[in-house]
Amino acid sequence: RQYQRRVHGDDQVPNALIFIDKYSQVARMVYPILRTIDHIDKLADGKATKLYINQTFGGSERLKCLILQDFFRHAFDGSGGDNMLDAGNCIDGRLTSAWNWCQNIRTKPFYPVFLMSGFSSFDDDLEAD
Repeated sequence: RQYQRRVHGDDQVPNALIFIDKYSQVARMVYPILRTIDHIDKLADGKATKLYINQTFGGSERLKCLILQDFFRHAFDGSGGDNMLDAGNCIDGRLTSAWNWCQNIRTKPFYPVFLMSGFSSFDDDLEAD
């Protein structure tokens, strides 16, 4: 008799190894965001980048808030699954949403700031800065 058991009631996680791996990926999502936030003030030291940040986002602090607001608003909203049931209703579902936010980073108005901060992907070396 063959059957596939769901892990923690989530169809998006077919086995325990994938379940554990999802949690180990949190640093890969958060570190590039924090690195970008930290680099914004350094970027604003340059005349051209300061002008860009001020004209486009209303200043460094507003840009930092915009990035963090967007992340916290959309990275935990249940998106990323095939439907709301499959997205999960616990922390695992929120990780699916966070990865969905990361996948869509290129569509965000602040994506150029990520690039100017040295971002290339969420799979970069976490030790590089």
